[in-house]
Amino acid sequence: MKENPTPAAGRPRGGANCADAQFACRERHEWHAPCCLSTMSMRLSRRKTLGLLAAAPLAMSPAAARPLAALGPAAARAGLIYGASASRALFDDAAYRTLYLRHCRAITSDVDLKFDWLRPHGPARWEWGPADRLVAFAERTGMAFRGHALIWNENPPGWLKRLSLAEIRRVFDEHIDTVVGRYAGRVAVWDVVNEPFWPGHGRPGGYRDGPWLAAFGPSYVARALKRARAADPKAVLAVNEAHCERDDAVGRAIRKGMRRLVDGLLEAGAPLDALGFQGHLQPQLPYDDARFAGFLHELGAKVGRLDITELDVNDESFPDDVKRRDALVARRYRDFLTHVLRVKQVRAVINWQLADHYSWYAGLARNGELRTRRPPRPLPFDAAYQPKPAFGALLAAFEARSRKPEPGNRKGANR
Repeated sequence: MKENPTPAAGRPRGGANCADAQFACRERHEWHAPCCLSTMSMRLSRRKTLGLLAAAPLAMSPAAARPLAALGPAAARAGLIYGASASRALFDDAAYRTLYLRHCRAITSDVDLKFDWLRPHGPARWEWGPADRLVAFAERTGMAFRGHALIWNENPPGWLKRLSLAEIRRVFDEHIDTVVGRYAGRVAVWDVVNEPFWPGHGRPGGYRDGPWLAAFGPSYVARALKRARAADPKAVLAVNEAHCERDDAVGRAIRKGMRRLVDGLLEAGAPLDALGFQGHLQPQLPYDDARFAGFLHELGAKVGRLDITELDVNDESFPDDVKRRDALVARRYRDFLTHVLRVKQVRAVINWQLADHYSWYAGLARNGELRTRRPPRPLPFDAAYQPKPAFGALLAAFEARSRKPEPGNRKGANR
């Protein structure tokens, strides 16, 4: 899967944790960078598009009329933590930084803690500066910090690909020990392993191919969790996955793989504290929010903590008209969160950036990798940092959960 940069990221790539002190001392949090769109994409049917358009006015709740409300406190009242991923734009753009300070109680590193950003030039050369700055900002502002992502099979730097398998194994252990050890006691949650599955690679078990899988086989996941626990016994350790909300062959295969992986890790005694589900919503692909919520109920009963870690909505299949498009984006947020927030083990909702022009989709659109080059509008705030209907959908979802007692787990789950 590829990364795409935010505008201020400084390199051509691209794809939490809470300010609430009580939450921060109770437990800790984490998140990842976005993945590329699948070549197995399907286009939104005319009937589905018309149905969404007819229902679009429903996306604007009364909450949307209260733009002065802050998302972080609203989420906290619902027993959730709200935050966003952050990049170097946080320090280059004072107005954007103010948006985080008002609305976020958690920050996830966007790209600055990924292997290829920490060690782009060789095994002995580390680029700590941007990550150090993000962690220090979170500490200074009282936000919890989620480190994304220790181990990912995508985007290995060239020097790593030239090593022998024995050397790759040594680098794997050294990397986890060094990075987690450097920030021990300061990172609330680690995305220890990011996106372990990708059926398109054709590997046994549906695993994502790459240097770590080649060096260890599927056991690299348990090995990473155990080494991270040794380096920081207090951090929450998570496996973070994408596409699980899709109701197509890709989504079903990844859900199947995650079930098998979770059961195997727990049986082996691996320190798995949480699961992250990215939530890069693709309305042009098949989805079934009730089925996905059933899957969350099933895994939540086993692991106990679930986070939505990279939430946004791809609007490339929606109309050009901004008002109609924003209403459809908000409707997708609302429908997804209505189901997901009924799952009591869901503890966090994290957007992948906060404002549209810093979205990874902005880079994809500029590079011609989407259906249209128009500026995408996938996030709660526009390029002028004004709240959009998606903001209202988030706020309404948090308020709805805060008004209702959490239901118990359902027995079983849709496959």
